[in-house]
Amino acid sequence: MPQRFTLSLISLSLLSWALLLLSALSHSGAGPWLGTWPEWATQLAQGVFVLSIFLYYRYRPTPLEGQAFVRLLRQLLMGPGLLALACVGLHLLERLAKDQPVFGSNSLFFSSVYTLNLGLFVIFLARTNYAWRALVLFRSSARLQREWTVFEILLGATLLFRLGGINPPGYIGIPIVVGLGLYGIYLSGHQKWVAYLSQREKWRAVLLQAGLLLGVLIFVQYFRLTQADPQLIAPQPQHAFLLLTAFFSAFYALMGLLVTFFNLPIADIIEQRRNEILRLQRLTQIIQRGQTSVEVYHILLESAVQTVQADAAWLDLDPSHARVDVNEATFYFNLMPDQAGELRERLGENNLPEGDFITNDLQLRPGFVGSPQRFRSLLQLPMRGLHYNYGMLYLLKIEPHTFDREDLNILQTFTSQAVLSIENLELVRTSLENQRTQEELKIASQVQESLIPKNLPTDNWFEISSHSLAAKEVGGDFYDFLHLPGRRLAVIIGDVSGKGVTAAFHMAQMKGIFHSLMQENPLAKNERDKFPAPSKFMAQANAALVHCLEKSSFITSSLYIIDYEQGGFVYARAGHCHTLYYHALREEVFYFDSAGLGLGIIRNESYEKHIKNQFYDYSPGDVMVIYTDGIVEARGEGGAEYGEDRLKLRLEESYFQSAEDIKSFILADLNAFTYGYPIHDDQTLLVIKFKSAQPLPLP
Repeated sequence: MPQRFTLSLISLSLLSWALLLLSALSHSGAGPWLGTWPEWATQLAQGVFVLSIFLYYRYRPTPLEGQAFVRLLRQLLMGPGLLALACVGLHLLERLAKDQPVFGSNSLFFSSVYTLNLGLFVIFLARTNYAWRALVLFRSSARLQREWTVFEILLGATLLFRLGGINPPGYIGIPIVVGLGLYGIYLSGHQKWVAYLSQREKWRAVLLQAGLLLGVLIFVQYFRLTQADPQLIAPQPQHAFLLLTAFFSAFYALMGLLVTFFNLPIADIIEQRRNEILRLQRLTQIIQRGQTSVEVYHILLESAVQTVQADAAWLDLDPSHARVDVNEATFYFNLMPDQAGELRERLGENNLPEGDFITNDLQLRPGFVGSPQRFRSLLQLPMRGLHYNYGMLYLLKIEPHTFDREDLNILQTFTSQAVLSIENLELVRTSLENQRTQEELKIASQVQESLIPKNLPTDNWFEISSHSLAAKEVGGDFYDFLHLPGRRLAVIIGDVSGKGVTAAFHMAQMKGIFHSLMQENPLAKNERDKFPAPSKFMAQANAALVHCLEKSSFITSSLYIIDYEQGGFVYARAGHCHTLYYHALREEVFYFDSAGLGLGIIRNESYEKHIKNQFYDYSPGDVMVIYTDGIVEARGEGGAEYGEDRLKLRLEESYFQSAEDIKSFILADLNAFTYGYPIHDDQTLLVIKFKSAQPLPLP
């Protein structure tokens, strides 16, 4: 409401009240100098005063802040209620003054007191009426708000007509008042705010509303007593207006009082249900606050005991599924472990039928007959998840027949929510572990990526092209190159059994062994002995891997030492895939047929007997294709494998191209074959093409 409008209404109310006082004084003869005011002037002054007061409170901000219902009623009692006490004080002062000779005939005093009480009463009615309005329209629909506005207009018009002395005949006026009363009953029945009060708040609301109702009755009684006072000549319409307004104000107070009072018997139930909802919310919010499984079970036991008001309880958990330590697998409330143990033993010998959870009298249950029991009622509820049974909840009461189906339904909801929270916590924990694993795999992948040769060896005698693709974040395939003295090049390729981090770890070990064993030996007697032959390398590598390779793991590998100045190479195969070769002079594509056993399969000195060196002279234009089994065992439609025969055909079709183009041709065919199907194993492919010797530049 604009401040200017507020000030205008306050000024208008003060002015009209002053005119009303002067009118009362003129009628009572207390001020002969005022003359005699016509009755319409009194009614007009009172009408303006009432209208300005009601408009002021009508357009003020709502007195209800949020859900502070009790505070609103308290403010009414401390505000308008104190006005009623002031009215009583003034009335008593007036009565005492009548007995005094000095004031006995002083109409000025009595008229002033009467007019002041009239103003206080109008303020009291305005504040209380619009307080009831705020309560009735709390969270109301737009329709109810419109209906209240219509009622407000009809009631205001009726009261102003009464104040103006316009009284229709009884057969019209009575039905109007009765109709407004029934309409008011309908509207005042909307008391949603009462449902938001706790038990204690409802008792406070009852007392406060009773106090407000008493305040209204005090005012009404005062005006009834002063209506026939010979010293006051107040117009009759004024009393009719005041009594009718007081009726509706008292009616709202009475309706609110009755609604609140009759809600008291169910307040405990509502409060209990509210607490149940709060406990459920507490269980659902556990995962957001990062609490542990043990805290979930503590909250479950506490909530269950408070909900059904159990005298004792305990919770047995299965440590393997409930994610708790064995020492924390049982929680007790108001019960000693030996007492729970005795009950548990007897209950285990006499289980309830499937679907029964309540024992109304333990003394009548098999296994307990004939022995006095401190607790007579028992509710036992399993905590079942989607895959596991997490434990059993036991609740006890001293009196028999104190658990019912409703208690069971509520507790089933609690246990279901607790199990859901446990499973959610486990999912979060698993997710975090997976996230950490992914981060570790990412680091491992970066490390492995750094171990793959980025710069392939280049020379005028050969060209090399390579491809490597891991089936997972990290893989077990490896290859490497190392330049050796005497214009020699060592090429190694291998495949660690298994996949993932373990395979990548062994792959890194194998690369370290390769570089360690193939380094130049300064104590060698001749050029040939400066590095081991492939078969000797495999034997030494097998001996080194014995100490770090799991018994269930092995490594396949092939090592080639190419002497491209002499035009030949020697190689040894440790159980690896056969080498695919194109012989340019014979124009033939074939696989090298050589024996060999994987590293780590035999872990003693006899391993070297299973590895043989193979020597081969190459010609310009020859092509050597080295690969891992992820190439030939790649699966396509129907589970068919790519196979060695198909790889051989692709080389027959592309041998005349460069090493890079041969590799691209084979991979394009492989990708077309496996299109739409996942990679099952790591894939590595090396293509080496020998060229004619090029003359060295002159010094």
